[in-house]
Amino acid sequence: MNLQQIRYVVEVSRHGMNVSEAAEALFTSQPGVSKQIRLLEEELGVDIFLRHGKRLVGLTDPGKQVLAIAERMLRDQTNLRLVGEEFRHEDEGVLSIATTHTQARYALPPVIQRFMRAYPRVRLNLHQGSPTQVCEYVLSGEADIAIATEAIAENENLVMLPCYQWNRRVIAPKDHPILKAQPLTLEEIARWPLITYDFAFTGRNQINKACLGRGLKPNVVLTAIDSDVIKTYVALGLGVGILASMAFDPTADKNLGALEAGHLFESSTTRIGIRTGSLLRRYTFAFIEFFAPALSRKVVESSLEGGGTDVGL
Repeated sequence: MNLQQIRYVVEVSRHGMNVSEAAEALFTSQPGVSKQIRLLEEELGVDIFLRHGKRLVGLTDPGKQVLAIAERMLRDQTNLRLVGEEFRHEDEGVLSIATTHTQARYALPPVIQRFMRAYPRVRLNLHQGSPTQVCEYVLSGEADIAIATEAIAENENLVMLPCYQWNRRVIAPKDHPILKAQPLTLEEIARWPLITYDFAFTGRNQINKACLGRGLKPNVVLTAIDSDVIKTYVALGLGVGILASMAFDPTADKNLGALEAGHLFESSTTRIGIRTGSLLRRYTFAFIEFFAPALSRKVVESSLEGGGTDVGL
């Protein structure tokens, strides 16, 4: 048994049992991967993968346990390297952050600016995607931490740390009648074509839940994953927009008006997600605390030791 075989098992699982894709990702050959997996199965005395002919179609029951141990072994190998890096190069390295567009565009800039001043020798990588994709970046090891809302709280393999709560604004061209609504109601919003986030993004569930609770069916005519795209089409007069409050800037968005809608929708919580069993560098703890001052190193380490739980605000 060797780490190469362990890595092959994990990579095949990550690529949906596709040995060719796993081999490509590992810069090796498909027959080589298949052979090493077979050798490992022979050594263990159990089949790790279910097979249909020559194709792998899933994991056996013992294979599921083997995969869990294999993933932990690779994490520990990474952590061993990080121990050395931490003491040899305390303030230099790479920090990879997976996040959504709204967080990257509106919440993170001042945090990143402060971090880069404090740690000029650390290179930052930003990976953007949906909340589900953001989680996958961290689970695969491509990112160190995830910052998102919604689906990030549903993954049992991540430790979820709440950062802050936020709500929404309704936006429209400045001459739009909805901006005169006092008070703003769900019934008034439902009268107009709506432009808002894609279903997987940024609190869309809260919008649907609020409308359904009043027996309303919102007329969503356009969805996007990008707050700036939503504002662009609202400015063209194609509909009324619903977006995160942080994404509206009265100075920059001079052609639009906005109404606070926090009284109509449940608040959403932005969380930082960290893969269970991760060993974090000192500068990663610093970044987390810059973003969410309540999340000190002590709090984060205590949460990591406790496992994959969703810590309350």
